[in-house]
Amino acid sequence: MRRVLKGKYGLADLRADVLAGIVVGIVALPLSMALAIAVGVPPQHGLYTAIFAGALVALLGGSKFQVTGPTAAFVVILAPIVSAHGLTGLLTAGFMAGLMLVAMGIARMGRLIQYIPHPVTTGFTTGIATVIATLQIKDMAGLQVGPMPEHFTDKVAMLWAARGTVSLQELGVAVATLGLLLGIPRLTRRIPAPLLAIGAVSAVGALLHHFLPAFTVATIGTRFQTVVDGVTVAGIPPVLPVPAMPWGSTLDLRVLRELFPAAFAIAMLGAIESLLSAVIADGMTGKRHDPDAELVGLGIGNLVAPIFGGIAATGALARTATNIRAGARSPVAAVTHAFVILVSIVALAPLVAYVPMASLAAMLILVAYNMSEVESFTRVVRVAPKSDVAILLACYGFTVIFDMVIAVTVGVLLAAVLFMRRMAEMTQSRTLLESISEDSDRRIPPGVALYEINGPLFFGAAQSAMGAMHTIRGDTFVVMVLDLGKVPVIDSTGLVALETAISKLCNNRKHVILAGPLPKPSRVWEKAKLEQRYAGLEVAPSLEEALRRAEVLAAQPPPAPRSQRGHAHA
Repeated sequence: MRRVLKGKYGLADLRADVLAGIVVGIVALPLSMALAIAVGVPPQHGLYTAIFAGALVALLGGSKFQVTGPTAAFVVILAPIVSAHGLTGLLTAGFMAGLMLVAMGIARMGRLIQYIPHPVTTGFTTGIATVIATLQIKDMAGLQVGPMPEHFTDKVAMLWAARGTVSLQELGVAVATLGLLLGIPRLTRRIPAPLLAIGAVSAVGALLHHFLPAFTVATIGTRFQTVVDGVTVAGIPPVLPVPAMPWGSTLDLRVLRELFPAAFAIAMLGAIESLLSAVIADGMTGKRHDPDAELVGLGIGNLVAPIFGGIAATGALARTATNIRAGARSPVAAVTHAFVILVSIVALAPLVAYVPMASLAAMLILVAYNMSEVESFTRVVRVAPKSDVAILLACYGFTVIFDMVIAVTVGVLLAAVLFMRRMAEMTQSRTLLESISEDSDRRIPPGVALYEINGPLFFGAAQSAMGAMHTIRGDTFVVMVLDLGKVPVIDSTGLVALETAISKLCNNRKHVILAGPLPKPSRVWEKAKLEQRYAGLEVAPSLEEALRRAEVLAAQPPPAPRSQRGHAHA
């Protein structure tokens, strides 16, 4: 934020930011409530998240245009926490995730997002969208079901069992809302579609109920009540909460241990989604964000928000894109969005009570579809290699059936294994015993074997790269030249495989020359001290120098084995 204010920031910029913030605030108001309800907590907790996390991350984060708040991706992680530990456990897990995010930012882990493969992010994102859309069926259709079970398959079975309780009134409200959400942007984009759609449906629903009492649908006011100063308030309370520690009066270490995996999942998903959103914002604006500062700001936002009743927050791609399209020029726009929501709580709380639950569910259905990346998903299935398709489907399946943490873990591990296999396939080796090399005019002296390795010599490729050397007949050469000039890097496993080959050659009384330039890291060679450990081993800076030296050595007697070299020194 300081970097922005140090530049040229005038009244025109402030006006653009305020207008953009108002637009985003209007969009975020119903969405924040809907996401809180989807998680399983009263709607005001989503609003508190947008206010405190939205303002703090904008001021302290590393992106000029990022809008932070509750997001649909968190629903699949936060809902089970609420079921198992209640609101207190949810706030505590968010606070713990904030600590982890700050630590990740300080450790400069912001650029690690680039190491998560595209099939992994697409798979779990589409899986999350599937779960979110499925969970909205209950409110969209007005199904009469009890507490939802933990596992997705059990939820689907329960919803199917309750199919006979469908309410045509609730379904009609949902369809009308969805139709308006889809139709309004085609007519005008000056006024946010959620404001018009949900406002119109809420007004019509209230009028129908007034004149036709038989027309009754569930609303925020009928579903949620709050006691303020001894008075029961329908819907959201028109006041901000009193700050308090998320875990209440006592801190139970046993509960912290139980919440740690969930907090880690919140931190990881928050980091992934926020950094992806910031990258896309960079593409839309031509600017660059600071990923490490973004993680620190996001962590601080998640530390403060739970103190005021806010749930976990991260960068929201849809709201960030809306912010940019509305003309935002600095983080002031995101701060304004938080202020708009604050004013709405104080001024519009009585009206929020009339918002139908089916309307919020319909809006989340649209959000789930937009985040599902259907086109990207189908494109990977259609054109990507089978291994990438397998990773995509595995991440999708694990996200739906189990959870996102398992999905991302399995996906990244599979991607890493496949990457190592591909890198190993790239590492090739060949042996030349002819007098002329196939790819150059380089002459190979009689009695000399040239063994070339092309590619990284790491643990995935070391054994296969060095294995062919052991099949060479020992009576065909006196000197073995190991050409490492095309090996960009070597790790400890590659070094061990190389040493094993050198040791066997030297024990068989062969001269060995390592032709450079030697692969990095150079400290490997400094610590290994191979020339001091093996008799008959030399290192040449280039292949040409190695072949010249090999021609001289081929005319000399073979070197004594290592044990005989020791006696000679004695």
